[in-house]
Amino acid sequence: MDKTELDNIIKGCVAGKRKAQARLFEVFSEDMFGVCMYYSKDYTEAEDTLHEGFMKVFQNIQQFKSKGSFAGWVRRIMVNTALEKFRKKQQMYALGDEFECHEDIDAGNVINDLSAQDLIHLIRELSPKYKMVFNLYAIEGYSHKEIGRMLGISEGTSKSNLARARYILQKKVKEHYYISTTKAQNE
Repeated sequence: MDKTELDNIIKGCVAGKRKAQARLFEVFSEDMFGVCMYYSKDYTEAEDTLHEGFMKVFQNIQQFKSKGSFAGWVRRIMVNTALEKFRKKQQMYALGDEFECHEDIDAGNVINDLSAQDLIHLIRELSPKYKMVFNLYAIEGYSHKEIGRMLGISEGTSKSNLARARYILQKKVKEHYYISTTKAQNE
């Protein structure tokens, strides 16, 4: 889609035109659903987040300033919507600032044997607090200070939750690799 077409769709959405809103949803919903899945426990929750996020997009579209990427602006709204949902339904029980991961698991080249789908599936299996911190840090690129502010936790807790998430993922990757190689050897 070229910039002129996108600008026309945005203008239509600002004017409250349903066709423009439907077109905007059609253009961005697939990518934004993927974003919502990163922060959701299942398909239904991701769908809810997507719909809530687009409602916010339509309600606030007049605030978009053409200085940055429109897709980035929409993505930020989706991530913030997921964070709001997370805060509403979860009580954060952090391990605390003192957590350190002492056991070193070397996943080596095991990760190369995983498909992207396998890796996404393993991330989705993390507990909500670990998944949220992992996604915000590793996928969205937020700092621990920013994550702490967004989730209402300390910077140290964000770091420890990330360390724990990585540790759990490394264990799961090794287990996946062990099961895969054992299965292949038995066939």
